[in-house]
Amino acid sequence: MRNKIHLSSISTLPQKSKNKANIADENTKLLSKLADMQDKLFAQNKYSVLIILQGMDTAGKDSAVKHVFSGVNPAGCNVKSFKSPTSEESAHHFLWRISKECPQKGMIKIFNRSQYEDILMPKINQNLKSDILQERCHEINAFEKGLINDQTILVKFFLNISHEEQLKRLNERKSNPNKQWKYQSEDEGDIEKHEKYKKAYEYIIENCSVAKPWHIIPADKKWYKNYAILHTIVGILEKHSINYPKLNAQ
Repeated sequence: MRNKIHLSSISTLPQKSKNKANIADENTKLLSKLADMQDKLFAQNKYSVLIILQGMDTAGKDSAVKHVFSGVNPAGCNVKSFKSPTSEESAHHFLWRISKECPQKGMIKIFNRSQYEDILMPKINQNLKSDILQERCHEINAFEKGLINDQTILVKFFLNISHEEQLKRLNERKSNPNKQWKYQSEDEGDIEKHEKYKKAYEYIIENCSVAKPWHIIPADKKWYKNYAILHTIVGILEKHSINYPKLNAQ
């Protein structure tokens, strides 16, 4: 029986023991560790790493990519942002566009949105039957198991933001000239559906945790969100034997 998730009961704020000042040194060390592990990952060519970032509008997916991966070598790390499917993508199975973007050995790939959009949006818009949504969940679970079996280190994040913080950031996008390029009028309607999105994400987290569990990250404070993501990724990579390959004896 799957575990019930209630996002309303999970804080969107940092742990009380953490503040921006007292994590500064740790954050610097974590960035250095990630850069070192990424260098070894690329040289070893044994594992691939797939980071999935999901969250409501304004949750900070873009800023997470910018800050968490600021120290890694661009040659071994890249980002794919998934938007609404194109006509070509819609003509294929929903996992087609996802599968071809998965990382090769030695690489870190970040999915800004992912296969979960193909459950999220039909759930919000109510344009797919429940049995089809369930089947998609089963397919995603099987797909992710296959990636893990092929030595992909999979890490899934949901950035948990409050409705109040969403509205604050939306207003900032409208008023700040440096952020107006991010503003889209449809964002206002999506943010007003905060509770619907929350329920849809609860459904996703409950039904798509078979291969790997989700990490639910408090996202109301950007500094803490970035730190928590970085801390989690480094902790997971440290559990794997990621090392420079040894010279083969001749």
